Amino acid sequence: MIELKPIDRHNFFDVIDLKVAEDQKAFVASNVFSLAQAKVYPECICLGIYHEDEIVGFTMYCMDADDNEYWIYRLMVDEKHQGKGYGLAAMEKLIELIKQDTSHNVIYLSFEPENTQAKKLYEKLGFEADGRVIDGEVVYKLTY
Repeated sequence: MIELKPIDRHNFFDVIDLKVAEDQKAFVASNVFSLAQAKVYPECICLGIYHEDEIVGFTMYCMDADDNEYWIYRLMVDEKHQGKGYGLAAMEKLIELIKQDTSHNVIYLSFEPENTQAKKLYEKLGFEADGRVIDGEVVYKLTY
């Protein structure tokens, strides 16, 4: 079972120790960078992805100040835990969490066009390209 838990002093170093596979490093910011970003952008919410009591990944989402919509900024699963369905399960949990705010009905995310694994995952969840490219990343949206 996958759970999303806040990042605090008890799991801070565990989050920093998570790493993606070498061939994925160009696709996702480091967790150190993401945690620093969340410090100066307090609207960003960082969560650890846990399977049972073991941290297996990290995600960050926020209400974007530019368009006043929810964006999933980060999703990563540690290289030791990839291929087990944790990314999909974490995204399902995160989508349900965001949907609790019934004043919105769309979630955005973006990713490098070469990241075919991310594209496959997001399309499986119902995300569709919205036609934009921002900073070289394709933008997808989920309308609900």
